[in-house]
Amino acid sequence: MAPPKDLRAWIALLEREGELVRITTEVDPELEITEINDRTVKAGGPALLFENVKGSEHPLLINQFGTERRMCMAFDAPSLDDVASKLSDVLEMQPPSGLVDKVRGLQKLKSIADSRPKTVRRAPSQEIVLEGDDASLDLLPIQKCWPDDAAPFITLPAVITKDPRTGTRNVGMYRMQKLGPRATAMHWQIHKDGRADYLATDGKIEVAVALGLDPVTAYSASAPLPKHIDEFMLAGFLRGEAVELVQAKTVDLEVPANAEIVLEGYIDKDELTEEGPFGDHTGYYTPPEPFPVFRLTAITMRRDAIYPSIVVGKPPQEDAWLGKATERIFLPAIRMTVPEIVDYDLPIAGAFHNCCIVSIRKAFPGHAQKVMHAIWGLGMLSLTKAVVVVDEWVDVHDYEEVMFRVGANVDPARDVLLTEGPLDHLDHAPTRQFYGGKIGIDATHKGPDEGTREWPPEIQMAPEIQALVDRRWEEYGISLDTPAGNGRIRQSSGPLRRLIRR
Repeated sequence: MAPPKDLRAWIALLEREGELVRITTEVDPELEITEINDRTVKAGGPALLFENVKGSEHPLLINQFGTERRMCMAFDAPSLDDVASKLSDVLEMQPPSGLVDKVRGLQKLKSIADSRPKTVRRAPSQEIVLEGDDASLDLLPIQKCWPDDAAPFITLPAVITKDPRTGTRNVGMYRMQKLGPRATAMHWQIHKDGRADYLATDGKIEVAVALGLDPVTAYSASAPLPKHIDEFMLAGFLRGEAVELVQAKTVDLEVPANAEIVLEGYIDKDELTEEGPFGDHTGYYTPPEPFPVFRLTAITMRRDAIYPSIVVGKPPQEDAWLGKATERIFLPAIRMTVPEIVDYDLPIAGAFHNCCIVSIRKAFPGHAQKVMHAIWGLGMLSLTKAVVVVDEWVDVHDYEEVMFRVGANVDPARDVLLTEGPLDHLDHAPTRQFYGGKIGIDATHKGPDEGTREWPPEIQMAPEIQALVDRRWEEYGISLDTPAGNGRIRQSSGPLRRLIRR
C-alpha cells in the first residue's frame, strides 16, 4: 500500500476501514456542522462527509484527521514515530564507509530526488474553469464555525505564493474570511512565510489556494518548514511519490493537479481589511485586525468537487492530530540541532505553542536551562511560553508522571527561569501583542554541582517481587485495569485522556 493519491482515494480508504460516515440529510454550514463535528471529534468518532449542504451543490468533508488511527492511515504507517524515522534516515546520512553503505546512500538520495514535484499538462483540478463573474465563492459550502465569527471562513486551504526576490515557492495553511463572492481576507500572521512573501512585493502578489488535497499534501501545507524547503517536496518524500502540479489558468503559479478545487487570484500590497473575530484553536476568539485582501480571478475544480473543512476551537479538535503529526515527524530535525534531547511533547490542551515538555540526557549543571534557551531559539518553537525539562528516563507523554517530577524535583527559587521573548500572534494573554513572558521549569534530578543536598534514592519495588506478583495475580482475585509498566494502575478515562496518551 501507499498513501492515498488524492482526496477521493482517501475517502474510499476511510470508508473501507469503517472510518467515514456519509450524511445525506440537509445540514447548514452555519454553526450546525460545527456542533455535529464537535461532538463527533470529542467522542473519537469518524470522518464525516456531508452530501447535502444547505446552499451548495458540493459535499463537505470534515474530521478526516480527527484520530491517531486516521492520521497514521494517511501516511500508510503503523505509527507517527515511523514517519519520523523515515525523515531521520535522511537527516542522519553520513559519508559511506563501504559498498553496502554507498548503495544505501544512493537509494536515499534517489528517494529525495524522486520527491521533487512533477509538472503535468492536463489535470483533474481543471476539469471545470470559472472566470470573471462565474467564479464565485458562493458556490462553495464555506462554514461559519462559531456564533461570534465575523463571517464564513475557509479553514483548510493550501495557500501557494512565490518569494518575489528568489522565486521560491511557499505553501502554507492560513484561514481566509469570506468578504463576498470574489474576495477574502488572508490571515498572514507576523511570523509566517506567506506574510514575508507579501511584505517583499512592491505592488501585488499572485496567490493560488488549493482545496481538497490528498491527506499527506494537506498536512504538509501545515508543517513548520524552513522557508527554503518546498512543502510539495516534503509531501512527495512522505508519500513516496512526487506531487503532480499544473500551471494555473490566470496566475503564474503551479497548483496541485489532483486538488478538488483551486482558487486563483492576487493580493495588492496596500489593500487591507478588518479580519475577525474568529473562534480559534486557543479556545478563544481572536479579535479583529487588519489583514490583506485576496481578490479572486478564477476557480478551477474537478467535476462534483468535494470541499474540505476543519473546525478549530477549545481542544481537543481535529487539528490535534495535525499538531501531533508535526510533533513526531520533526523530532529528528530537533535532535539534529539539540542532540541531548531524547523526546518532547506539545500538549494538545496547551494549543501546542503554550507548553513544551522535553526529556534530556543531562550532562552538566545548568544543562536544563541550556535546552530551554535552545528551544526558545528554534524555529516556531521559539514561540513556546512554558518549557518543562525532565530526565531522559521520564515519559514526556505521561502527564501524571511529568507533574510528579515537577512537584518532587523543583525548588522554585532555584529551578524556575523567567524570561521574555516572542509569542504567538494569536496569544491574547500577554500585555503586548507578539511579545511577553516565558517560563522554564527544571524538573530534572539535581547533583552536588548544582548546590543541592544529597539527592535521595527514588522508590522502586524489587524486580523479583514484581515478577512474583505478576505470576500470581490471578490467584488474588482482584479485577483491575492492566497495570502500567511502572507498577501503577491506569484507570479508565475519557476521550481527552485517550487522545493525549499514546
